[in-house]
Amino acid sequence: MSFLLKFALGMDWLSDRIGKLASWAVLISAVICAGTAFVRYGLDMGSNAWLEVQWYLFAAIVMLGAPYVLEKNEHVRVDLIYGKLKGNGPVYVDLFGLLLFLLPVIGLLAWLSWPYFYRVWTMNEMSSNAGGLIRWPVVILMPVGFALLWLQGWAEVIKRVAYLQGKFAMDTHYEKPIQ
Repeated sequence: MSFLLKFALGMDWLSDRIGKLASWAVLISAVICAGTAFVRYGLDMGSNAWLEVQWYLFAAIVMLGAPYVLEKNEHVRVDLIYGKLKGNGPVYVDLFGLLLFLLPVIGLLAWLSWPYFYRVWTMNEMSSNAGGLIRWPVVILMPVGFALLWLQGWAEVIKRVAYLQGKFAMDTHYEKPIQ
């Protein structure tokens, strides 16, 4: 189990670093958005390329930020009974959701997105917009992001199993979102 825990903690470290990168993409996207708006409306000039860069950054935020959100246990969940569970109940619900939903779906999406990326890359596909950018840099975010999320999902399974075995200390406190 120690090798698996090392893998899980290594994935936590990687997700943390990539999540920080995604958070910088938020700032960069906001600056580009403000700059694009100023140039478009203040100087009456524009560029589709800068708009596409914003879309690419948004894709990076979502695809690279998802493993970080899962690692921090801040992902969206259906809170019908989860918040009412005591003891190890939430851990079992997490394991159920990870093993039956997240891992199979994200694994399939990672698998299916590689051929799409390969096609876009080999064809050197470009945006159809005037001044548009090449597509492969944003398309590669799909298989990479899904693969990282899949690996982080396994890390979460490992940590929860180790917690149930008493080999890993984990904060199981869940705070229901305020609505």
